[in-house]
Amino acid sequence: MKTCVIVFPASNCDRDVAVALEKMGASPKMVWHGETDLPATDLIVLPGGFSYGDYLRSGAMAARAPIMREVLKRASKGTPVLGICNGFQILTEAGLLPGALMRNAGLKFICKTVAVTVENNETIFTARHTQGQHIHIPIAHHDGNYFADEDTLDHLEGEGRVVLRYDDNPNGSARNIAGIVNKSGTILGMMPHPERSIDPLTGTCDGKALFESLVEALA
Repeated sequence: MKTCVIVFPASNCDRDVAVALEKMGASPKMVWHGETDLPATDLIVLPGGFSYGDYLRSGAMAARAPIMREVLKRASKGTPVLGICNGFQILTEAGLLPGALMRNAGLKFICKTVAVTVENNETIFTARHTQGQHIHIPIAHHDGNYFADEDTLDHLEGEGRVVLRYDDNPNGSARNIAGIVNKSGTILGMMPHPERSIDPLTGTCDGKALFESLVEALA
């Protein structure tokens, strides 16, 4: 399974994602934000971090990086895309997912492990989970408060596109949303960090199933 991890200035979880993919048997290639082309790939990952220093809005500048034109092109043709934390912010800024990620309700950076419920296990990202499963995954963000208008939220709910939901909302996200997919289920944006949850030394291995699901679906 070939994967591309997009690296922006101030990305800080790109290597973590690459390690997670390697451990699951995938072959990651790091692609710099200034590139204009992508090699053949089965999956594109937009990692966490603080791309471009979070100037303007988190993910706003990264969404307009040269490589994103190719990401949008590949995504439109069905190549799966995973956006984690800052990657989720980039996906909304690029218009690949609806809504926006705002400042946390408490206006503070949050870094801790949280409980999340798997709301939809019928995606390529969650197939190794069970419906309604409670998992524990770390979060680390200052702008993770998911917002969308009520009509958009109703559509997300009605179409089964809310994939992950916080058990105890840590950041004020609308309807406790922690992760959503696009209509075709090929693009997932999520604030929790599954790549930080693949080894017992980090306290939880609940993130492994996401990468295992992708390898199983795309290899």
